[in-house]
Amino acid sequence: MRESTEAVLERTQNVLPTHEIKLFSGRSNPVLAQEIAKYLGTSVGPMIVKNFSDGETYVQIQDSIRGDDVFVVQPLCNPVNENLVELLIIIDAFKRASAKTITAVIPYYGYARQDRKTTGREAITAKLVADLLTTAGANRVLAMDLHTGQIQGFFNILVDHIYATSIIVDYIKRLNLNHEELVAVSPDTGGVQRTRVFAKQLSCPLAIIDKRRTQHNVAVADHVIGDVKGKVCVMFDDMIDTAGTICEASKLLIKEGAKEVYVCAVHPVFSGPALQRLEEAPIKEVIVTNTIPLSQNEHIPEKITQLSVAPLLGEAISRIHDDQSVSSLFGFEKEYKTN
Repeated sequence: MRESTEAVLERTQNVLPTHEIKLFSGRSNPVLAQEIAKYLGTSVGPMIVKNFSDGETYVQIQDSIRGDDVFVVQPLCNPVNENLVELLIIIDAFKRASAKTITAVIPYYGYARQDRKTTGREAITAKLVADLLTTAGANRVLAMDLHTGQIQGFFNILVDHIYATSIIVDYIKRLNLNHEELVAVSPDTGGVQRTRVFAKQLSCPLAIIDKRRTQHNVAVADHVIGDVKGKVCVMFDDMIDTAGTICEASKLLIKEGAKEVYVCAVHPVFSGPALQRLEEAPIKEVIVTNTIPLSQNEHIPEKITQLSVAPLLGEAISRIHDDQSVSSLFGFEKEYKTN
């Protein structure tokens, strides 16, 4: 005897799939992925990622993800080319395993600095990477402190852009610095908008370093716009690469009479002579986050403090999965758009 349609629905309604969240990690920052998983009360999904003898990347998902919301954590840090290709292959594996949605969690978006043509015959790699992620099969990108906000417009898929400002500002407030002496400093004119938000959060004045870039990774700090004499200067930037800009700026601030210099940046790229420069520069403390892991093979100066963004990323992932607002995480979101 055949069951009626109503009977079948009643029998199966309690065994329908729940589309649970699944978190995975590439090899660029597995520690951050573990911290995010701990925040979410889950674990990092099993996945084989290895290289063939000729360097090609092999990926196999070790768990069923059919009908699930999948999140993969992979900052595009050094070695950026390998980490980018690895992320693309992981996304392709998810797509072919019938994931419901695929979100690329990219705490540090590599190739972001080439976001426009500044001279003839240049590539716009920020747009190229966006196209590659979309072609691979990503449905959404969760990024943190993009080098420039307009990179969001390079995507034809959803982009959630979150900021580590609150984490850094909270840490600075816990330092109990003399508020009367505090001044927020932008290391160049391009970072004024970002630093203005920090200044407002700290309720302190703003100063700007007038900088010239003579060539790639080479910067010259000329003079300071604003009063820094006798002040505790807190410089803000989105990343520290070779540390040339930050270190030259810190020397200029001390020369102009600054009492102390603190440096804050979200992404510790730390390439080339960065660590040595930071150790030798007149900087009291360098405050960064763990969007990029610090190298285990190099001496890390004691003045470098690394804060975790795992709770922030974990909360954003949870809200995306539950179809809740991500932008409401940030009370200062409108300031980025209007100032």
